[in-house]
Amino acid sequence: MKMKHYKKALLAAAMVAVANMAIAASPNAAPRFADGKIRLDRVPGEKGYWDNPSAYSLAEKGVNVAFEANGKLKNIADAAKVAPFQPWALALYKFRQQNNFVDDPMKVCIGPGNPRQMMTPGGVRFIQDNNYKRMYMIFGGGNHNWRTIYMDGREAPNADEVTATFLGLAVGKWEGDALVAVSTGFNTRFWMSNGGLPHTEAMTLTERFKRVSKDQLDYEVTIDDPRTYTRPWKAGWTLRWVPGDIQEQFCETGRE
Repeated sequence: MKMKHYKKALLAAAMVAVANMAIAASPNAAPRFADGKIRLDRVPGEKGYWDNPSAYSLAEKGVNVAFEANGKLKNIADAAKVAPFQPWALALYKFRQQNNFVDDPMKVCIGPGNPRQMMTPGGVRFIQDNNYKRMYMIFGGGNHNWRTIYMDGREAPNADEVTATFLGLAVGKWEGDALVAVSTGFNTRFWMSNGGLPHTEAMTLTERFKRVSKDQLDYEVTIDDPRTYTRPWKAGWTLRWVPGDIQEQFCETGRE
């Protein structure tokens, strides 16, 4: 009986190996390292980056609201649908929507912060550093920002224990083919969406980056800020692979 179970285990392993080889052979399959781990960035000899986000502005998953390209609601009556606001946050969101985003920090070249950075055109790359157990993200939009995701097994710190920044302090891990990053320690000098969604220093972001094919990256973020929203909520969109290098562009060159 033991030999029979052993043969079954070998057969199952062989079937999995064959399936993985078939996936790897697909021309549109997401590239992988030699150890089977997914590549979020280009392969050697290739040029490319992620860009062309599929959504105009940040809104809760499953909510049917229409935005203009700059994040303005096409119908201000939809404001309360965008996210589960605390009363003060809904009032501030409406105010920003109705005054043409006059106070948007990006108008004076303050960086977009997170998760807006993942929706800002200009491109993003992932640089995986296995020696120091870190993932670097290089952004072409906004102010050419970059961020570090620590992959060394540390826990996300309490927001009160770190210096507040635009992108927070992120710790990450792999869950299957998805990179999951938890970020805390944000300042309030940025808008987390072009539509003017507010946040406080209590915000925690949980992001999932998953390359589902050679040309598509799925991005999902969970926003947990109990001072601003009545419950945690999710948003998500996709980015597309663009051949070539990220173009040189800085905030100052695009100011009105």
